[in-house]
Amino acid sequence: MAEINARKIIIIGAGFSGMGLAIHLQKAGISDFAILEKADEVGGTWRENHYPGAECDIASALYSYSFEHNADWQYKWAEQRQIFDYLKGTAKKYGLYAHIHFGVELGSAQYDEAAQCWHLRSANGDEWQCQFLVTAVGQLHHPFTPRLPGQVSFVGPQFHSAAWDSSVELAGKRVVVIGNAASALQFIPKIAPQVAKLTVFQRSANWVIPKLDRPYKAWEQWLSARIPLVARYYRFSIWLRNELLIYPIMQGRSLHRRIALWMHRRYIKKYICDPVLRAKLTPDYPMGAKRILVSDDYYAAMARANVELDVDGIARLSECGVVTADGREIPADVIIYGTGFKTNPFLAPMTIVGKDGLSLREAWGSGAQAYLGMMTAGFPNLFMMYGPNTNLGHNSIVIMSEAQARYITDCIQVLDRDGRRSIEVKTEAEQQYNAELQQRLANMAWNTINASWYKDGDKITNNWPGSTYEYIRRTRRVCWDQYLAK
Repeated sequence: MAEINARKIIIIGAGFSGMGLAIHLQKAGISDFAILEKADEVGGTWRENHYPGAECDIASALYSYSFEHNADWQYKWAEQRQIFDYLKGTAKKYGLYAHIHFGVELGSAQYDEAAQCWHLRSANGDEWQCQFLVTAVGQLHHPFTPRLPGQVSFVGPQFHSAAWDSSVELAGKRVVVIGNAASALQFIPKIAPQVAKLTVFQRSANWVIPKLDRPYKAWEQWLSARIPLVARYYRFSIWLRNELLIYPIMQGRSLHRRIALWMHRRYIKKYICDPVLRAKLTPDYPMGAKRILVSDDYYAAMARANVELDVDGIARLSECGVVTADGREIPADVIIYGTGFKTNPFLAPMTIVGKDGLSLREAWGSGAQAYLGMMTAGFPNLFMMYGPNTNLGHNSIVIMSEAQARYITDCIQVLDRDGRRSIEVKTEAEQQYNAELQQRLANMAWNTINASWYKDGDKITNNWPGSTYEYIRRTRRVCWDQYLAK
């Protein structure tokens, strides 16, 4: 019989959220926890995504833990390597490596109502047991690669940007990029000067505004390191700007949208002189309906003589390239998919079974939902971080994760103090909360289009309709009348 590894708390995932919770638990004096990580290092998306130009689209001073300041950011918007190093350094500083079990991917979890605990089985058959199970796996970690006719016949290398193949030499090659969302927006400017010909297949254009990135000056880093008040004020100013200027765009506020449109038009006109190309690069949906992207070099790259934008669609792949919907064949030596991630169903491919044999997949048959994005009825002692309706379109997700880490830690502490072993959100509380959210989401910019990764069918399952301040306020205290605690 296989040995069962038992812990009070098991956290799935060693990215920003999972590590943040582990640190909050330690600060609360709770050390009986383990982190199960499927890979061989911490970092989550910042370990996985190492394509050229990979960086965060939230300023690094805000895209970091509030309790772990970093005065050594090299740029206002940090590149992947430095964020990855920051996370590894944080894990080392707080002794998290002693709690992390690498190479362990959760396959299934089943709740034992009599024992009030979770039984876990990893993909390789290892068994675990815990009182509290916390998923911290993120929403953007399963790359989506479209299935295209003739895909297997293409003789050259093809790969997704989230699984970048650094062994493939791009210099002097004919490269086709399928997709032009956030990741493509970053790697296209980096590879365009190297390749002989770059063809970008675009399904829909993006609203892009300038990032205005620059390196930090030495005196700025000195102030940040030595005068904490300056660092806190700078972080606060970035947060406040996003709350007051970007969030209203998601609400459809006309003044803020006009300002952002002016920024976009001024930016695109600066680099794209061809009116036909400019029209192709201009979205036909309201600003904010999809993720607003930031870049300082995308339009300059798209204006290069060796770069072509194709909006006619793909019929199939051939041995030598891509055949368009109108019958043209685009020769290619390499194909790169910049097609984003599969975000629904949530928590796939894990199988999670709660009370009475109900699986999470069944419970969420009409779209994922969770009270405060953290708990769903029928699944006691299961917490989620970066769960349903907690994604943002305007600010740092780390803010949401820290609020969740505080909330989960508070729940566990109170249960321990009162001698109780389980907590479950009431069905009516979850339903009332979700109805409120969906009513508000119906009036947000995301609901003005039929399909996006924010949606599961007609239901917006990913995004939070409020400000980060509202979420912090609503998670500041546990409303115990919304739960069943035993």
